[in-house]
Amino acid sequence: MSVAKASLPARRDGSTLAYVVLLSLGVLDAAGYSIIGPMAPAIARETGAGAGAFGALVASFPAGILVGFALAGLAIRRGRTHTALVVALVLLAAGSLAFAVGGSLAAYFPARFVMGLGSGGVWMGVTFETLERWPGQEYLCMSRIFAAYSVGALVGPALGAIGGITVPSLAYLALVILAIPAVLTVGPVRSPRPFASDWTALRLPSFWLASVGILFATLTLGLIDGALPLHFASLLSQAGIGALYAGSAVVLALAAAVAARFAPRRALTVALALVVLGVAGAGLSDTVPLWVLTLAFAALGVGFANTGSVGVLLEGVPTERIVTAMVVWSQVGIIGYLIGPLVGGPAGEEFGFGVLGLVAMAAAIPVAVGLARR
Repeated sequence: MSVAKASLPARRDGSTLAYVVLLSLGVLDAAGYSIIGPMAPAIARETGAGAGAFGALVASFPAGILVGFALAGLAIRRGRTHTALVVALVLLAAGSLAFAVGGSLAAYFPARFVMGLGSGGVWMGVTFETLERWPGQEYLCMSRIFAAYSVGALVGPALGAIGGITVPSLAYLALVILAIPAVLTVGPVRSPRPFASDWTALRLPSFWLASVGILFATLTLGLIDGALPLHFASLLSQAGIGALYAGSAVVLALAAAVAARFAPRRALTVALALVVLGVAGAGLSDTVPLWVLTLAFAALGVGFANTGSVGVLLEGVPTERIVTAMVVWSQVGIIGYLIGPLVGGPAGEEFGFGVLGLVAMAAAIPVAVGLARR
């Protein structure tokens, strides 16, 4: 697949308003992922949670996402993409409200799980509405969706840095509520594009390379969101952690957009070295300037890995038969975000945060093997 050169995607049934709304939903969804990182010190103070418990709390969000992907996929196969998107936003709002008033780990875990259900539906809705509205420009458009998600990784820490737990959660809830009428105003695609399931796509080498690529990217995000915040809290306040993560999100957004100018496999190759160097450096270092530098390397790598992996998927699977492949690929990716904090949190607590570089390196090995075999 050649990389599209147009500055704006050619329209099929997509107005400028629809384009802006879908990109904004990507920002909003990613903010739900990343808002929790800067709140780590406040959650630890309120609940006594250590790195292991906090990692498990972070992991409850992608656990919900896995279920949300599957449910949204059922709706999409029945031509109800827009309905799935609206329902997902309602779930996201409900979970946000429950987290804001929770007050204990017993309440925070189910609240984040419900938020994850909604987040899974938002991702699937945004993805398939984009594929419906701009056929032929899937790689370009999806690179921009990933860039929007990267901007959301800036918004989330900015909200989380407000202070405490309740106020950031209510601020995020307000944004979700504002998004619902915007989606209703855009309305569904007038001439829906048929999407079918094709289980044979799961046997394609390109599908598996795309899958280990997105697993690598999201596992890295899980390490950054679910393990490193308590390391950074040794020197930084909640606002300082938010600023650090917001800056890295800018880098990630730019990387995701720029990566569309590279062939997908080349983008994945670049990502491997950047991520391993960045995560290992962030875990081993103990000064703020080095954290800024190494987290920027990791963010560059994640941006390239995100865009490169979806490019490999779109190269190998015909769009009209991509529902099953997209659902499973997305689930594999979220498993990475689940594994990252579950492994990284306890490992960092037990052996020191420098060990996180080894976790990232282990995740890079299958990607390197897949690229070499190709």
